[in-house]
Amino acid sequence: MKTKKRVNNHRVCRNIIALFLVFSALALAVYSYVRADMIKSVSPIRNVVFIGNKHLTDDELMALTGIHRNESLITTSNRKVSQGLLKSPWIRSVSVRKEFPDTLSIVIEEAVPFALLDMNGHFFLVDENGKLLEELKDNAIPFLPIITGDPFKEGKGFSEALHLAKLMNDKGFSSESNHIEIIANKPQELTVTIDGTVVKVGSGEYEEKLKRLFELEDEIKKRKIPVDYIDLRFANRVIVKPIREVIK
Repeated sequence: MKTKKRVNNHRVCRNIIALFLVFSALALAVYSYVRADMIKSVSPIRNVVFIGNKHLTDDELMALTGIHRNESLITTSNRKVSQGLLKSPWIRSVSVRKEFPDTLSIVIEEAVPFALLDMNGHFFLVDENGKLLEELKDNAIPFLPIITGDPFKEGKGFSEALHLAKLMNDKGFSSESNHIEIIANKPQELTVTIDGTVVKVGSGEYEEKLKRLFELEDEIKKRKIPVDYIDLRFANRVIVKPIREVIK
Protein backbone atom coordinates (compact mmCIF):
# COMPACT_ATOMS: atom_id res chain seq x y z
CA MET A 1 0.00 0.00 0.00
CA LYS A 2 2.81 2.37 0.95
CA THR A 3 4.58 1.68 -2.35
CA LYS A 4 1.40 2.36 -4.34
CA LYS A 5 0.81 5.57 -2.40
CA ARG A 6 4.41 6.65 -3.05
CA VAL A 7 3.97 6.03 -6.81
CA ASN A 8 0.80 8.10 -6.84
CA ASN A 9 2.58 10.94 -5.07
CA HIS A 10 5.36 10.87 -7.66
CA ARG A 11 2.79 11.04 -10.46
CA VAL A 12 1.07 14.01 -8.84
CA CYS A 13 4.44 15.78 -8.46
CA ARG A 14 5.32 15.12 -12.10
CA ASN A 15 1.95 16.43 -13.24
CA ILE A 16 2.32 19.55 -11.12
CA ILE A 17 5.83 20.16 -12.51
CA ALA A 18 4.58 19.57 -16.08
CA LEU A 19 1.71 22.02 -15.58
CA PHE A 20 4.10 24.53 -14.04
CA LEU A 21 6.42 24.29 -17.05
CA VAL A 22 3.51 24.65 -19.50
CA PHE A 23 2.17 27.72 -17.68
CA SER A 24 5.69 29.18 -17.45
CA ALA A 25 6.21 28.73 -21.19
CA LEU A 26 2.83 30.33 -21.91
CA ALA A 27 3.58 33.19 -19.56
CA LEU A 28 6.98 33.71 -21.18
CA ALA A 29 5.43 33.67 -24.67
CA VAL A 30 2.76 36.19 -23.64
CA TYR A 31 5.39 38.39 -21.99
CA SER A 32 7.63 38.27 -25.06
CA TYR A 33 4.72 39.11 -27.36
CA VAL A 34 3.54 41.99 -25.18
CA ARG A 35 7.11 43.26 -24.76
CA ALA A 36 7.79 43.10 -28.51
CA ASP A 37 4.50 44.86 -29.18
CA MET A 38 5.39 47.54 -26.65
CA ILE A 39 8.83 48.02 -28.22
CA LYS A 40 7.26 48.34 -31.68
CA SER A 41 5.06 51.14 -30.43
CA VAL A 42 8.12 53.05 -29.13
CA SER A 43 9.84 55.52 -31.49
CA PRO A 44 7.74 54.86 -34.62
CA ILE A 45 9.43 56.05 -37.80
CA ARG A 46 7.88 59.33 -38.89
CA ASN A 47 10.50 60.50 -41.38
CA VAL A 48 12.72 58.67 -43.88
CA VAL A 49 15.25 61.05 -45.43
CA PHE A 50 17.11 60.06 -48.62
CA ILE A 51 20.31 61.89 -49.53
CA GLY A 52 22.26 61.66 -52.79
CA ASN A 53 19.61 60.14 -55.09
CA LYS A 54 19.27 61.80 -58.50
CA HIS A 55 17.78 59.11 -60.71
CA LEU A 56 15.60 57.14 -58.29
CA THR A 57 12.72 58.93 -56.58
CA ASP A 58 12.09 58.87 -52.84
CA ASP A 59 8.98 56.73 -53.41
CA GLU A 60 10.98 54.17 -55.42
CA LEU A 61 13.64 54.04 -52.73
CA MET A 62 11.05 53.74 -49.97
CA ALA A 63 9.56 50.69 -51.66
CA LEU A 64 13.00 49.06 -51.76
CA THR A 65 13.69 49.61 -48.05
CA GLY A 66 10.91 47.26 -46.95
CA ILE A 67 9.97 49.63 -44.11
CA HIS A 68 6.34 49.36 -43.02
CA ARG A 69 4.09 52.10 -41.72
CA ASN A 70 4.66 52.98 -38.03
CA GLU A 71 7.59 50.56 -37.79
CA SER A 72 9.77 51.22 -34.76
CA LEU A 73 13.12 52.91 -35.24
CA ILE A 74 14.46 50.61 -32.50
CA THR A 75 13.56 47.32 -34.19
CA THR A 76 14.37 48.42 -37.76
CA SER A 77 17.43 46.58 -39.10
CA ASN A 78 19.93 48.85 -40.87
CA ARG A 79 21.37 45.77 -42.58
CA LYS A 80 18.02 44.69 -44.05
CA VAL A 81 17.27 48.21 -45.23
CA SER A 82 20.67 48.34 -46.99
CA GLN A 83 20.20 44.91 -48.56
CA GLY A 84 16.79 45.93 -49.92
CA LEU A 85 18.16 49.10 -51.49
CA LEU A 86 21.19 47.37 -53.00
CA LYS A 87 18.88 45.15 -55.05
CA SER A 88 18.55 48.07 -57.45
CA PRO A 89 21.35 48.16 -60.07
CA TRP A 90 21.30 51.95 -59.77
CA ILE A 91 22.56 51.87 -56.19
CA ARG A 92 26.29 51.40 -55.56
CA SER A 93 26.44 51.95 -51.82
CA VAL A 94 24.15 52.76 -48.88
CA SER A 95 24.71 54.25 -45.44
CA VAL A 96 21.81 54.00 -42.96
CA ARG A 97 21.68 56.03 -39.74
CA LYS A 98 19.03 56.19 -37.03
CA GLU A 99 18.28 59.67 -35.70
CA PHE A 100 16.11 59.34 -32.62
CA PRO A 101 13.33 59.78 -31.86
CA ASP A 102 11.68 59.24 -35.27
CA THR A 103 13.98 59.71 -38.30
CA LEU A 104 15.88 57.27 -40.51
CA SER A 105 18.57 58.95 -42.61
CA ILE A 106 19.78 57.08 -45.71
CA VAL A 107 22.72 58.26 -47.84
CA ILE A 108 22.68 56.84 -51.38
CA GLU A 109 25.50 56.63 -53.92
CA GLU A 110 23.99 56.03 -57.34
CA ALA A 111 25.66 54.57 -60.40
CA VAL A 112 26.45 57.03 -63.19
CA PRO A 113 25.37 56.19 -66.77
CA PHE A 114 28.55 55.83 -68.79
CA ALA A 115 27.40 54.56 -72.17
CA LEU A 116 24.38 53.39 -74.10
CA LEU A 117 24.34 49.70 -75.03
CA ASP A 118 22.55 48.81 -78.26
CA MET A 119 21.84 45.10 -77.87
CA ASN A 120 19.80 43.70 -80.73
CA GLY A 121 17.86 46.94 -81.11
CA HIS A 122 17.18 47.31 -77.37
CA PHE A 123 18.89 50.23 -75.64
CA PHE A 124 20.26 49.99 -72.09
CA LEU A 125 22.06 52.49 -69.91
CA VAL A 126 25.27 50.93 -68.52
CA ASP A 127 27.79 52.11 -65.96
CA GLU A 128 31.57 52.24 -66.47
CA ASN A 129 31.85 48.58 -65.46
CA GLY A 130 29.32 47.50 -68.07
CA LYS A 131 26.55 46.80 -65.55
CA LEU A 132 23.08 47.17 -67.08
CA LEU A 133 21.21 49.90 -65.21
CA GLU A 134 17.95 50.32 -67.08
CA GLU A 135 16.35 49.68 -70.46
CA LEU A 136 15.20 52.80 -72.26
CA LYS A 137 11.57 52.44 -73.27
CA ASP A 138 10.99 55.82 -74.95
CA ASN A 139 12.63 57.67 -77.82
CA ALA A 140 14.61 60.02 -75.59
CA ILE A 141 18.22 58.86 -76.02
CA PRO A 142 20.76 60.77 -73.91
CA PHE A 143 24.03 61.89 -75.42
CA LEU A 144 26.39 59.09 -74.47
CA PRO A 145 28.82 56.90 -76.41
CA ILE A 146 26.95 53.97 -77.97
CA ILE A 147 28.35 50.46 -77.69
CA THR A 148 26.74 48.07 -80.15
CA GLY A 149 26.97 44.37 -79.37
CA ASP A 150 25.92 41.60 -77.05
CA PRO A 151 27.98 41.44 -73.82
CA PHE A 152 26.60 37.97 -73.09
CA LYS A 153 27.97 36.58 -76.39
CA GLU A 154 31.03 38.76 -76.92
CA GLY A 155 32.14 39.47 -73.34
CA LYS A 156 35.77 40.17 -74.24
CA GLY A 157 34.83 42.49 -77.08
CA PHE A 158 32.39 44.36 -74.82
CA SER A 159 35.04 44.72 -72.12
CA GLU A 160 37.51 46.13 -74.65
CA ALA A 161 34.84 48.53 -75.97
CA LEU A 162 34.28 49.87 -72.44
CA HIS A 163 38.03 50.39 -72.01
CA LEU A 164 38.22 52.24 -75.32
CA ALA A 165 35.21 54.40 -74.41
CA LYS A 166 36.86 55.40 -71.10
CA LEU A 167 40.06 56.44 -72.88
CA MET A 168 38.13 58.39 -75.52
CA ASN A 169 36.31 60.20 -72.74
CA ASP A 170 39.61 61.00 -70.97
CA LYS A 171 41.15 62.27 -74.22
CA GLY A 172 38.22 64.60 -74.94
CA PHE A 173 36.73 62.76 -77.91
CA SER A 174 33.35 62.40 -76.19
CA SER A 175 32.98 66.11 -75.46
CA GLU A 176 34.11 67.23 -78.93
CA SER A 177 32.06 64.73 -80.97
CA ASN A 178 28.32 64.61 -81.61
CA HIS A 179 28.12 60.86 -82.18
CA ILE A 180 30.39 58.02 -81.09
CA GLU A 181 29.53 54.39 -81.71
CA ILE A 182 31.78 51.46 -80.85
CA ILE A 183 31.10 48.09 -82.47
CA ALA A 184 31.89 45.45 -79.84
CA ASN A 185 32.43 42.19 -81.68
CA LYS A 186 35.74 40.36 -81.40
CA PRO A 187 38.53 42.55 -79.92
CA GLN A 188 40.63 42.39 -83.09
CA GLU A 189 37.61 43.69 -85.06
CA LEU A 190 36.88 46.63 -82.72
CA THR A 191 35.63 49.59 -84.77
CA VAL A 192 34.45 53.05 -83.74
CA THR A 193 32.46 55.55 -85.77
CA ILE A 194 33.12 59.20 -84.84
CA ASP A 195 30.69 61.67 -86.42
CA GLY A 196 30.34 59.42 -89.47
CA THR A 197 34.04 58.58 -89.84
CA VAL A 198 34.79 54.86 -89.48
CA VAL A 199 37.95 54.08 -87.51
CA LYS A 200 39.26 50.51 -87.39
CA VAL A 201 40.95 50.25 -84.02
CA GLY A 202 41.58 46.55 -83.40
CA SER A 203 42.69 45.35 -79.96
CA GLY A 204 45.16 46.83 -77.50
CA GLU A 205 47.42 49.92 -77.39
CA TYR A 206 44.37 52.18 -77.42
CA GLU A 207 46.10 55.19 -75.90
CA GLU A 208 48.80 55.21 -78.58
CA LYS A 209 46.23 54.68 -81.34
CA LEU A 210 44.01 57.50 -80.11
CA LYS A 211 47.04 59.80 -79.97
CA ARG A 212 47.76 59.06 -83.65
CA LEU A 213 44.09 59.60 -84.51
CA PHE A 214 44.00 62.92 -82.66
CA GLU A 215 47.05 64.16 -84.59
CA LEU A 216 45.58 62.97 -87.88
CA GLU A 217 42.18 64.62 -87.40
CA ASP A 218 43.55 68.16 -87.74
CA GLU A 219 45.38 67.26 -90.95
CA ILE A 220 42.25 65.72 -92.49
CA LYS A 221 40.18 68.79 -91.58
CA LYS A 222 42.78 71.15 -93.03
CA ARG A 223 42.95 69.28 -96.33
CA LYS A 224 39.18 68.68 -96.34
CA ILE A 225 39.70 65.06 -97.36
CA PRO A 226 36.49 62.98 -97.54
CA VAL A 227 37.42 59.80 -95.69
CA ASP A 228 35.99 56.32 -96.24
CA TYR A 229 37.77 54.88 -93.20
CA ILE A 230 40.87 55.19 -91.02
CA ASP A 231 42.81 52.07 -90.04
CA LEU A 232 44.86 52.21 -86.81
CA ARG A 233 45.46 48.49 -86.42
CA PHE A 234 49.07 48.53 -87.63
CA ALA A 235 51.97 49.60 -85.42
CA ASN A 236 53.48 53.05 -86.00
CA ARG A 237 51.35 53.86 -89.03
CA VAL A 238 47.90 54.97 -90.03
CA ILE A 239 46.03 54.02 -93.20
CA VAL A 240 43.56 56.57 -94.49
CA LYS A 241 41.30 55.50 -97.30
CA PRO A 242 39.73 58.54 -98.97
CA ILE A 243 36.37 58.42 -100.73
CA ARG A 244 37.15 58.48 -104.45
CA GLU A 245 33.63 59.23 -105.54
CA VAL A 246 31.20 61.38 -103.64
CA ILE A 247 27.68 60.24 -104.51
CA LYS A 248 25.24 63.13 -104.60
